[in-house]
Amino acid sequence: MRKTFKVAVFILFVLITLGQIAHAQDNSKKPSHLRESQRKAMRSRDSVMRALSKSDTSINSLLQRLEQYTTSFNQVNNNLASGLDTTDVGQQFPSAIKRINRIKNLASTHKSSTLRYLFVLRDNLDHLQGQVEDWQSDLDDMGTKLVQNQTDLIKFSKDSILKESPTDSALKSAFDLKRKTAIVLWRKTDLANRTALFKVNLLQDKVATLYTNILDETDQIDTKIKRFAVRSLTGEFDYIWTVDPQYNDFKSALNGTVNLNNTQLYYFFKNETLTHLAGIIFLVIVFIWILYNRAKTFRNNENPEAILNEASYIYKLPFVSCLLIVIAIAPYFYDHPPVIFLEACFLVSLVCVLIIIKKFCPKALFNALQVLFVLTIGYSISNLLIEVTNVDRYAVLALSLLSIIAGLAFYKKVKQIPEDYLPHTATALQVFIVMQLLSLLCNISGRFSLAKIISVTAVYNLWFLVTLYFVVQIIIQGLFLQFQTPKEENSIVSWIDYNLLQKKFRNILATLAGILWFFFLLQNFNIDDFVTDYVGDVLNQSRTVAGASFTVGGFVIFIAVIWLSSVLSRIVSYFYDVAAQRSNDLSSQKKKNRTSTLLIRIGVFTIGFFLAVAASNFPLDKITIIISAFGVGIGFGLQNVVNNLVSGLILAFEKPIQIGDIIEVDNRSGTIKEIGIRSSKLATADGAEVIIPNGDLISHHVINWTLSNNNRRVEIIVSVAYGSDIPRVKQLLSDLLHNRDDVMAQPEPLIFIHNLNENSVDFRLLFWAADIGTWLQLKSHILVDVYELFTKEGVELPSHKQDVNVTLLEGKQLDTLEKESDDKTVKDQQKSS
Repeated sequence: MRKTFKVAVFILFVLITLGQIAHAQDNSKKPSHLRESQRKAMRSRDSVMRALSKSDTSINSLLQRLEQYTTSFNQVNNNLASGLDTTDVGQQFPSAIKRINRIKNLASTHKSSTLRYLFVLRDNLDHLQGQVEDWQSDLDDMGTKLVQNQTDLIKFSKDSILKESPTDSALKSAFDLKRKTAIVLWRKTDLANRTALFKVNLLQDKVATLYTNILDETDQIDTKIKRFAVRSLTGEFDYIWTVDPQYNDFKSALNGTVNLNNTQLYYFFKNETLTHLAGIIFLVIVFIWILYNRAKTFRNNENPEAILNEASYIYKLPFVSCLLIVIAIAPYFYDHPPVIFLEACFLVSLVCVLIIIKKFCPKALFNALQVLFVLTIGYSISNLLIEVTNVDRYAVLALSLLSIIAGLAFYKKVKQIPEDYLPHTATALQVFIVMQLLSLLCNISGRFSLAKIISVTAVYNLWFLVTLYFVVQIIIQGLFLQFQTPKEENSIVSWIDYNLLQKKFRNILATLAGILWFFFLLQNFNIDDFVTDYVGDVLNQSRTVAGASFTVGGFVIFIAVIWLSSVLSRIVSYFYDVAAQRSNDLSSQKKKNRTSTLLIRIGVFTIGFFLAVAASNFPLDKITIIISAFGVGIGFGLQNVVNNLVSGLILAFEKPIQIGDIIEVDNRSGTIKEIGIRSSKLATADGAEVIIPNGDLISHHVINWTLSNNNRRVEIIVSVAYGSDIPRVKQLLSDLLHNRDDVMAQPEPLIFIHNLNENSVDFRLLFWAADIGTWLQLKSHILVDVYELFTKEGVELPSHKQDVNVTLLEGKQLDTLEKESDDKTVKDQQKSS
């Protein structure tokens, strides 16, 4: 049994050993097989690369080109898949068609014989034209993109390079598959792009047709307006006492007015959402500004009542003041808003004005304007009517009579105490009364439309003058509160002179108010569009002078930009000057900063000039020719001016003198206060301001005491009597100068024997003052100290007394000579008498 077990174990051992040997042989063969397969793959890749490099069709370039086309097609598909932005046009186009057809029908009826009705139709056409122009712009952008897509698609179909194939069979099959995929994508993209392009073109044709209809209808209404203007001047009706039965239907006119204004308001509030939002934001900003200044005044001032009484409108009526500013300005945010909206805003502003007048103005003014307010409501209702009626004609006649009576009564009160009323009230009332008389005459003679225009304009523009006056006052009061509250010392706001700002800003506000009033006058006369078009034609019409083409508008822009450059340069100069004047020490660096104002002003003018030329579209080569042509005349006639201008540039760059320097030139000394482009300003010690041309500062001898520093050497001559101890006096003077803090230690003070006079010995004292501005005071103090020191130490000062020796004639006494002199004087007097 044991023998059998041993045999089995031996056999098992032999089998395991043989298995391990076989496994080792397999492992030794396997790496060799893997290496062989890797070598075969490498040879295959090398073959492909060699095929690629030897390919006649440059497969690499072909694949890249296919990839670019594929990317472009995918991008076009993505854009087309997101849909064209024509929903707005498609949805609103039918309503636009209905509106233009309705306007055509209304314009062809007898109702369109009134000027008010014609302008309502014209305003609707203007809004519709603006909307259609926006559609055209959007569709043109879409069409341009689609046409560009189609151009790229056609380029793919005509690309002859992609029709070639690689010579290698394996590469050819791969490339053909790639090209086939690209062709399928191209056909899909081409179909989608052509469909979208057809859709956009069709919509463009419809919009173009609508736009043409709008222009045609606008021309027809403009023609009717011109005819109506002629009829309104020559007489459109009979005299007032002749009643025309066809104008008795006041109810129909009222209903038509209500319906038309409702339609206008609907489209107005629907299409002007952003403008409404801007007006609300403007109201919030003004209200916050007013409340913030009021609160800051209460918080930061010990006696806020005294300050707020100077801004009484804002203090007592903050919301009314805010609402008046916004309601007077916000209507100009809109482009041709409905008349009913303008009148509503106007009446709200009048209510605000009446509240302010009742609170702060004489009672007589409030009573007069209260009567005028009632008349204004009647005029506003009449101005809204779109049809002529006899009732409206008689109402306007009555309103004109009442306006004349009220105006005359108020004018008498103003003439009695003119200082109790607003400025120029009497003049405004005179114009108002004259216009109402003219309206009354036109209405009686049958020129009703002209009469209504004149009377409404007279009332509205009188009110608008009053409104603008209070708007300007409220804004000025707001600025007053802004600058009267305590401010940080280094804040920019604290640098601003409120009195100067108030004067300048009041002038600007008055100018803007005048422009607004004039535009409002044109609106009331219904000639604002005509004037705008006429002025636009004048400004944009091309003119030629000396071979150079220009427009009046370009010239106006040129002047405006130059003016703005001048204003900007003055603002920069103001802040630089204020910053330097607020400095306690005018160091060299600060003087350089102030002097650099001249460079900044020159730079601003230069930039402004080139911007003005660019904005006015005037060719620079023509300017060069003109300057060359006038160069000789400028050289001879303005040589001094040019010399001073060039000298100003030299002063700005070389800086031989700077603002704040103490100089002497042509026997005049003082402090440089300003270096301008042509001249500089020198402030002398006696308070005079000398204007010195810059050329004199360059060509003349100029002494600059503060070019490098503010030190100055002081010289004093001290005299002592003969017999004084010279070394002792010199030591006393030396000790006096060395023991003073206001005398500079370096350079060291010097004492010399200056001169030997007839009765004195002169000492020359030389020492340095640290600040040139105090050298006179220092000299005075030292002279006082020298006198006190000499008195204390017993140093004798020289005396200028002289001995006179009198020698008498022989045998003559002094009293005898006196008697003879008196007798001679008496004889001379007798002879003369």
